[in-house]
Amino acid sequence: MAPPLADEDEQGKRPPLLGRGMLLLFIALVGCFTAWGIAQDLTTPMVAGFKRIFEMSTFQASLVQLAYFGAYFLLALPAAFINQRFGYKTGILTGLGLAALGAFLFYPASKIMTYEAFLLALFAMAAGCSILETSANPYVMSLGPEETATRRLNFAQAFNPVGTNIGVLLASTLILPKLAEPVDIASLSQDQLHAIRAAELGAVMAPYLGLAVLLVLIAVAIASQKAPIVEEFPDAGPRTGGIGHLFGVLWRSKRYRLGVIAQFANIAAQVCTWTFLIQYVQQALGGSLQKGGAYLQASLLVFLGARFLMTWVIGRVRATKVLAVLAFLAVGLCMFAISSPNLAGVLAVVALSFCLSLMFPTIYGVALKGLGPATKFGAAGLVMAIVGGAIMPLVQGKLVDKTSAAISFVVPAACFAVVGLYALYDLRAAPESIRRSTGPGLPGGAA
Repeated sequence: MAPPLADEDEQGKRPPLLGRGMLLLFIALVGCFTAWGIAQDLTTPMVAGFKRIFEMSTFQASLVQLAYFGAYFLLALPAAFINQRFGYKTGILTGLGLAALGAFLFYPASKIMTYEAFLLALFAMAAGCSILETSANPYVMSLGPEETATRRLNFAQAFNPVGTNIGVLLASTLILPKLAEPVDIASLSQDQLHAIRAAELGAVMAPYLGLAVLLVLIAVAIASQKAPIVEEFPDAGPRTGGIGHLFGVLWRSKRYRLGVIAQFANIAAQVCTWTFLIQYVQQALGGSLQKGGAYLQASLLVFLGARFLMTWVIGRVRATKVLAVLAFLAVGLCMFAISSPNLAGVLAVVALSFCLSLMFPTIYGVALKGLGPATKFGAAGLVMAIVGGAIMPLVQGKLVDKTSAAISFVVPAACFAVVGLYALYDLRAAPESIRRSTGPGLPGGAA
């Protein structure tokens, strides 16, 4: 008997975005995407903040980012085992619980007043976000027909930059202003210095406690929802052969292997663009840190608006066609910014956020297509690829030191080119993709 969706297709109707009864669960999951966006961009000012509070070198302060990205890399695979054994919902609740615990740990860390205590709290929170992201992305994809999985993930991911902008706002209003007042340490007694540091660490702590409460509320909302759905797309074969067989499925899938590389390049391009936009503005316009920060905020707002726009666009145009266009447009924008370090070049760098908007969820959805029972471990590999955001900025930073901020944008240009080539590969592989996606059956819950 043909599935209900087949009847709809015969009548010329589009498959639904969500499966029947999945709306409330989907809304709760959207809260997860927003929450880890907040967590990520609360972390950014911590480098400058801890350097100021603990009087340390930039390298020592940069361990903040190493702790964050390192947790993402190390916890993605354990998250896959949790998802494989207990299901996505358990993985999501585990991630929310660990992230909330890490955020709450900022309170005792502010009392202990050591850098190591804050790094531990940050690592725990990022570890929870890693498990959460490894679980939530494929879970969202499973909440309806496979035909709309990439669009569904794009829509959910559109709320991640909402959290990103909230995180930047919280950092700029609740943390950085309280760390901006100059202090003559040499003229202070130990008690006075202790009191000032306690106040500054308290400013760091407060937003994280609010984030912890938000994470707990989201966990309660998700735990209260029943989701009687099949968590795998059924067109990739039976659930046999154990863990070794699942890894074999991943290794034999060229679309997946290249997808991991493309995701590495995408995250690298994103972090490089946003990290060095301020330095580019300073070089091109002779601007201050504040002016560079304003352009960065504008860039994030462009990213936010484009996420929602692209979700609408790929409902009408195949996602990888749009991905190819945006990737090679980004290469052109980078080359223009390299050759024209002026206001036009700054606007080109800001426009890169428009191109980035579609990339993460689209690469994610394409790479996981047709993996069936191997989806959980496939999701872990794609989350581990986030380590590109820790590696490639080091390369670009070295290039900035040797040349200039403008020339350094050859690094994200190369990364965008990798993404574009992956989109072209998927377009050429379209006939096989179509055959595999039209097999019998659909994910449970499809309307």
